[in-house]
Amino acid sequence: MAALPAGTQAPDFSLPAVVYGKADGGVDGKEGGNFSLQSALKQGPVLAAFFKVSCPVCQYTFPFLERIHQAYGDKKITIVGISQNDRRETSAFLKEYGVTFPTLLDDPNGYAVSNAYGLTNVPTLFLIGQDGKIEISSVGWVKQEVEDINRKLAAAQQKPLPPIFQPGEDIRDFRAG
Repeated sequence: MAALPAGTQAPDFSLPAVVYGKADGGVDGKEGGNFSLQSALKQGPVLAAFFKVSCPVCQYTFPFLERIHQAYGDKKITIVGISQNDRRETSAFLKEYGVTFPTLLDDPNGYAVSNAYGLTNVPTLFLIGQDGKIEISSVGWVKQEVEDINRKLAAAQQKPLPPIFQPGEDIRDFRAG
């Protein structure tokens, strides 16, 4: 089964958090707490980014997702990482790659949420609209799809499009997950 395509209703989930974002856009840094997709969608769209800490393409992707998070904060948009690793490994990954958005733990004994979303590779990104439908489903690193996510988030906030790539950066168009 491939990752759930755009237009599909996103399966609801609730997972424990490693880093749990506050409503005011800050991150409280405490471990623990729970994240509920249904609750987050009441605030606005959700970008869910599934990953493994040992995945080189995830290591490449997450700093760009952090730039998106910094551009939008937690106002009307929620960005969450969903790790397929344990708390210790995930915390080390977040620190190494400067990730401050909330990150959740999918139980490695079965990966229930990853399986519900049809994951075959990581990273896999899902932009989920406020109606609960998947708007963008992206597997691996696809620069155009990350730009599409950025555009949709800017439109959702009615903000000018923030740059996520810096002048002079060598950004690949595609990297398989």
